[in-house]
Amino acid sequence: MDEEYDVIVLGTGLKECILSGLLSVDGLKVLHMDRNDYYGGESTSLNLVQLWKRFRGSDQPPAHLGSSRDYNVDMIPKFIMANGALVRVLIHTDVTKYLYFKAVDGSFVYNKGKIHKVPATDMEALKSPLMGIFEKRRARKFFIYVQDYNENDPKTHEGMDLTRVTTRELIAKYGLDDNTVDFIGHALALHRDDRYLDEPALDTVKRMKLYSESLARFAGGSPYIYPLYGLGELPQAFARLSAVYGGTYMLNKPECKVEFDEVGKVTGVTSEGETAKCKKVVCDPSYLPNKVRKVGKVARAIAIMSHPIPSTNDSHSAQVILPQKQLGRKSDMYLFCCSYSHNVAPKGKFIAFVSTEAETDHPETELKPGIDLLGPVDEIFFETYDRYEPVNEPSLDNCFISTSYDATTHFESTVVDVLNMYTLITGKVLDLNVDLSAASAAEE
Repeated sequence: MDEEYDVIVLGTGLKECILSGLLSVDGLKVLHMDRNDYYGGESTSLNLVQLWKRFRGSDQPPAHLGSSRDYNVDMIPKFIMANGALVRVLIHTDVTKYLYFKAVDGSFVYNKGKIHKVPATDMEALKSPLMGIFEKRRARKFFIYVQDYNENDPKTHEGMDLTRVTTRELIAKYGLDDNTVDFIGHALALHRDDRYLDEPALDTVKRMKLYSESLARFAGGSPYIYPLYGLGELPQAFARLSAVYGGTYMLNKPECKVEFDEVGKVTGVTSEGETAKCKKVVCDPSYLPNKVRKVGKVARAIAIMSHPIPSTNDSHSAQVILPQKQLGRKSDMYLFCCSYSHNVAPKGKFIAFVSTEAETDHPETELKPGIDLLGPVDEIFFETYDRYEPVNEPSLDNCFISTSYDATTHFESTVVDVLNMYTLITGKVLDLNVDLSAASAAEE
């Protein structure tokens, strides 16, 4: 332990593992510790006995649910956008060789009390029951504009500078109604609230393009992919990667106390009486609680079911987004469903999650609109957890703290945090221009 490291990473949550892998690949000397005896921190994956212990306080789940080890229930379930930043990071680090992905069957949106497939192309817009006949034509025109838009080719801009024009102004030009805007903003561009309407439209157009390019990638029913055996595989894959590049991993290290010098700069980490010296510390909020503040709370339910979510065309894996406006809320609600087809449950069993940014202290009541869409459940667990973000100044103390995971059921916001942290730590921007086809072999 008494060596000196460039970076000590505390916690083996997904964000910390990605950063540990990236920094090791960059040639930095990395020590990675966790107070738990398992990988994943908040984003760990539980079998049935562990799930029972956590939510029911006993380790005797009912026999009718099947074998405990057939369950891999992710505590922070998120789908991966097929062409998104996380896949680029996975390819950049070559971690794809440790993982097998499978396309996710369906992507849906809740509108006026019903679940609908999210239309992502001009052709799908024409078929979608979400819109009336005239609205379909207007939406189709807008989709064609987005598909043809190229940031570097002014001919495709139709005289608009999307770094200045707001999303609201762009949408007004096509005359789209609020209902259409709702599903475009929340289910295609994956915005979490309606602030984007008054921000430059370029971000929304790029997000829509990412969605449709990801959808085209695997020709499945959704733009998402998910690892076989669940997300618990990801932290371990990055741990292997880090080890290949000389990183050191230590689990089950109690305390992990961060040490500072007299001017408040980090000097090392002490565990079990030994101190490892370092220049920088990377960690999740739980390791430096006095350098973070609470910014919100996530409410969620985890259900074990014997059927897919109704009205999702029997999808064995699916995301349903319930835009805030549809529920009269301030933030969106998300349904996530996965099953034995991704090896996360025994044959015939489905795992569903309902999550949202909590606005009350009553998750059962607050999540009801989402839970009502699940149909009968075999078992259901509720919990809330606090979300934290760092308030320290990393340039002064050399502590780089990740933000807690949000309620979304896709990875885009998580990766933005990782990439920003990478730039803060190293002073450079990660090059994500990679050959995307490198991950396609792992589709099935």
